[in-house]
Amino acid sequence: MEGLLVLVALAVLAVPVLLIVTLLSLGGVKTRVAELERQLDAMRRAASARETVTAPPRETPVATPAPPVTPPPVPEAAPPRETPRPTPRPTPADLPEAWRVQASEPEAETRAELEAPRAPPPGARVAPARPDIVTMGLRMVQRWFMTGNVPVKIGILVLFAGVASLLKYASDQGWMRMPIELRLAGIAGASLAALVFAWRKRERNRVFALSLQGGAIGILLLTVFAAFKLYGLLDAGPAFALSVLLIAGAGALAVLQDAKALAVFALLAGFLAPIWLSTGSGNHVALFSYYAVLNLAIAGVAWWKSWRVLNVLGFVFTFGIGALWGVSAYRPEKFATTEPFLLLFFAIYLAIPLLHARRQPEGRRGLVEGCLMFGTPLVAFSMQAGLLAGDRLPLAFNALGLAAIYALLAAWLRRRDGYGALTPMYALLAVGFATLAVPLALSASATASVFALEGAALVWLGLYQQRRWPQFGGTLLQLLAAFAFVVGYAPAGEVAIANPVFMSALLIALAGLASAWSYRSRPGHETFAAAFYLWGLAWWLGNAVNEIERFVAPMHRADVLLALIAVTGWIAAEVQRRRPATALAWTTLGALVAAGPIAWVQAQVHAHPFAGHGAWSWLVYAALGLRSLVCLRASAHAVAARAQFVWLLVWPLAISLLLDWLCVRFALAGGWRVLGLALPWCTLAALSLFRWRWLSMPLGERFDGSRAGLQAAGFTVLAVGWLLALFSADSGAPLPWIPLLNPLELAQLAVLVLFACWLVTDEAPDALRRLRPITLSLAGFALVTASVLRTVHHWGGVAWSDAMLHTSLAQTSLSVTWSVLGVIGWVLGSRRGQRGLWLAGAVLMGVVLAKLLLIDRGNLGNGLGIASFIAYGLLCTVVGYIAPVPPRHASNTDHVGTEPA
Repeated sequence: MEGLLVLVALAVLAVPVLLIVTLLSLGGVKTRVAELERQLDAMRRAASARETVTAPPRETPVATPAPPVTPPPVPEAAPPRETPRPTPRPTPADLPEAWRVQASEPEAETRAELEAPRAPPPGARVAPARPDIVTMGLRMVQRWFMTGNVPVKIGILVLFAGVASLLKYASDQGWMRMPIELRLAGIAGASLAALVFAWRKRERNRVFALSLQGGAIGILLLTVFAAFKLYGLLDAGPAFALSVLLIAGAGALAVLQDAKALAVFALLAGFLAPIWLSTGSGNHVALFSYYAVLNLAIAGVAWWKSWRVLNVLGFVFTFGIGALWGVSAYRPEKFATTEPFLLLFFAIYLAIPLLHARRQPEGRRGLVEGCLMFGTPLVAFSMQAGLLAGDRLPLAFNALGLAAIYALLAAWLRRRDGYGALTPMYALLAVGFATLAVPLALSASATASVFALEGAALVWLGLYQQRRWPQFGGTLLQLLAAFAFVVGYAPAGEVAIANPVFMSALLIALAGLASAWSYRSRPGHETFAAAFYLWGLAWWLGNAVNEIERFVAPMHRADVLLALIAVTGWIAAEVQRRRPATALAWTTLGALVAAGPIAWVQAQVHAHPFAGHGAWSWLVYAALGLRSLVCLRASAHAVAARAQFVWLLVWPLAISLLLDWLCVRFALAGGWRVLGLALPWCTLAALSLFRWRWLSMPLGERFDGSRAGLQAAGFTVLAVGWLLALFSADSGAPLPWIPLLNPLELAQLAVLVLFACWLVTDEAPDALRRLRPITLSLAGFALVTASVLRTVHHWGGVAWSDAMLHTSLAQTSLSVTWSVLGVIGWVLGSRRGQRGLWLAGAVLMGVVLAKLLLIDRGNLGNGLGIASFIAYGLLCTVVGYIAPVPPRHASNTDHVGTEPA
């Protein structure tokens, strides 16, 4: 077994070596082949030059008697001339044995070229045949074992196998087993040796040295962790002390060598050390004391180095871990031991941006730690709110204190040269925290109003002064206003609209819309204008919907909502007419589209869309919708056509729901409901085909481009309804059932006629127009088949289900009807000379025949089954006499009636 393992190890180790050597050999072979081809090309060029030099010059023919024919002079008889010596070429004996066969062909071609009287065409060359890849691979393996330093190659393979066997034997004998203390000590010693070696090589190979230092310190940290956590060889105190010592050493090495990556590694290890060395005691004072030392070290590094990533990582880990501890372990009784650390961390990260700016050149001191400058007060204040458990008055004083700190910093930096860019930022923070003190004394609604209006004013001021920070502050204030409103939301007031909740939300919406208007007035800010517009529109609609939910009865909410969206779309269209904007046009379009789903909701709530307050809401929708279309027409916006397109589709939907309710109200059968649902859509389709000018108003000719799309949409709805109606057998009660003259099938016939009229117009899709005969034939056949089955259901008393198809009455009726249709196709095709129609009838008769043999054969024991066979036979006999095959060519049309089928 051991020998087998040795052989397997030898094979595994030999594969990559052989692969590398094979690739190298392939490269050598390709080089040699290229050299041979180059030599052959040189030989061909030399042969061509030699023939040109040795050929005798031509003599100009003269008008003399023709001399006797003599053979042409040979090259040896020519006078001696100086000719260039051809390049010596290798003989076949000089070539490698593997290539002698390939080299013989070019040689033969060269001799043929020398003996030929004319030179070959330029560039003509026959490439030597090359062996296949398997042969080449075997030859290269053979060459690897037969050339070069063969003993060394074999020795390396054997050495690999020997080392593998030795390691396995040592493991089996237990020689590699030793106490864990010795193993950890060996790893630590090797890591220290590597660290010393990397320090000595820091000047010659910096990248290698820094990587090795980081790896060595990481291994030492893992060794300490293993000794403490896994094997219990160290207590928590010594393990933590060693970790801190290693981390401090890594930080010192990073500063001494100006190695940012090593500093980042040390920082990450420093923040994670208390976590992986935790004993679960929950001593937050020790944890935050350690983090305080670590953050002071970061501040010290920031004094000497402007390493931004180090500052950001320290901020994220300090406040992130602090927030996690606060959520999971903070209790009010721990306030006295936690508050000092929060203040200390705030002071450290208040100073770090200034230290970072101090290290920058004077012209770049405005490029500060933005995330620390704005993130530190926001995060610290949020944590302070958590420590105070929402006590508003102390939080108000904290906000005022922060405002005072940042105001003093702004005043101090204003008097110092080179820090002019920092002054507005600190001033903005001072204003922000002073503003933040307002909601701590006022209600959420009033706070939201103040914040929103102040934010809109700041956005306008920032745009007016062309400064970004006021714009950012105004945006932030509006977001804070929304947050304050949501957090402090409490329904108040007994009167709709005239209540503080509605008014506060309305001010937030108006502030957003005002900001959108401000940005829209400045070119190049379209994205910000659209964002603020959507923000304001969302608050406007949300506030209105909330008011409807509070003060409108459930059965009337959809009606009021329809009027609300109609008013919203109309206002947007009016503004669009005066100050065109794409967002406003899309708002109007969205308002018109929303009427469709609302109509469906109205039908579910109070029977049909026009019940209850639905009549006046649809009246408002009609009046304001028309006015909106007129406004869009005046602005000449591209969305106007889409808006009128939607407008024309909404009304058939609402009216069809009304007609469906009327059928139910007067106890009409399901066939009348189908007719009521189809009638408005058929009217729309008929008007689009025959009275387009009625539909094109108010846009007029600008709406002509939408005619094809409107027809396609209308006929798509009709086609889906027509297909669904095929599987229905609703009666026409109170009228009796008459095939093709009942409400259900009259609706289907009307759709089929309109569809046929549409397919002959230019607006229909080309694919449908090309397939018009087939499409209409299949649709008519399907309608006739459905009508036969419905007649069997109503007149024959057969239940309308899948089991109907297994009855002899249904099968006989289908056989007779299909046979009659086939006969009609046969006769008409023959009389009119239309071979396609005749073939369609023949195919249908063939289908009927197959049906008789496969299905109706089981009904031969009753009269209906026998009748179907007899009827089919008689029809085929008659047709065979009166409807022969139509001629293939027009010239034979006269003989159609005289040739029997």
